[in-house]
Amino acid sequence: MHWVFEPGFFSSGPVHIACVVGSIVAIVSGVVGVFTVMRGQSFAGHSLADVATAGGSGAFLAGVSPLFSFVAGGVAGGGAMEMIGVSRARGRDLATGIVLGASIGLAALFLYLGTTRSSTTGASQQILFGSIFSIVSSTIPVVALLSVLCVGIMALVHRPLLLSSVSTDMAAARGVPVRVVGLLYMLALALAVGLSSLAIGAILSSALLIGPAAIALRLTKRIGWAMVTACVTGVGAVLLGVLLAYDSYYWSSSHAYWPVSFFIVVAIFLGYLVTELPFIRTSITRRNETRASTAPDLDSMSRVGSGQSAGPTR
Repeated sequence: MHWVFEPGFFSSGPVHIACVVGSIVAIVSGVVGVFTVMRGQSFAGHSLADVATAGGSGAFLAGVSPLFSFVAGGVAGGGAMEMIGVSRARGRDLATGIVLGASIGLAALFLYLGTTRSSTTGASQQILFGSIFSIVSSTIPVVALLSVLCVGIMALVHRPLLLSSVSTDMAAARGVPVRVVGLLYMLALALAVGLSSLAIGAILSSALLIGPAAIALRLTKRIGWAMVTACVTGVGAVLLGVLLAYDSYYWSSSHAYWPVSFFIVVAIFLGYLVTELPFIRTSITRRNETRASTAPDLDSMSRVGSGQSAGPTR
């Protein structure tokens, strides 16, 4: 197996940390990402990545750890998007665009001030595209704590969130506090984006959030299975990315590592392309049609939301 795992791979401390942190982040991103894709808020997830860029660049300027700045920037941006937006999709897009523009402006200012006032090199690269091999072991407990908080929020609001994703009006009519649920979801989304920014960079963090979830929802319409599939896909992409990035050191005489984030994003992209193959799509369609009569799925929830029959009841 030496041609797959280069010397020192299993004994490398940075590799161990990268695999642990990357796997935790991939699981969190998979859980939150399924609802993000369902709610049609992929643009919001991408925008929060840019908001995290402002937080990370502000941390670089202030000389503090980027993790909390990634998360704090995402939380502030997510709260602003939910508070100034309205329940309709068009209003959410407008709020997202406004926050996105402001955050990009702040990121540009902070990066400019940071690069002109400091002799530190590579900080912009680390903020924008990540450097998972440079994460220290003391970061793992913090990442784990924030991940538990994020998953806990999703566990708390997943049922009303699912209902409001299908129909905001029906959720409000049934007494669901739509605005509170939306704020809690945006908090979870901001946490997921912040953690993902630490692993693969602020610019590419939305790939780990959206890609595995999109693949999962192509393979199954069951929400539970979709989250499991998204988590497994994300973890697989991260571990493969870490392996290939480590091996890339030996690919040429220059002995330079290729970015982990590049391999992770390519793995996710190729995975989504596989689900587009005709025979795969046909198999998925037939399987979903077979399961549709035996278990509730996203399509049946949509029919309930529109007032149509979802099938026989017991």
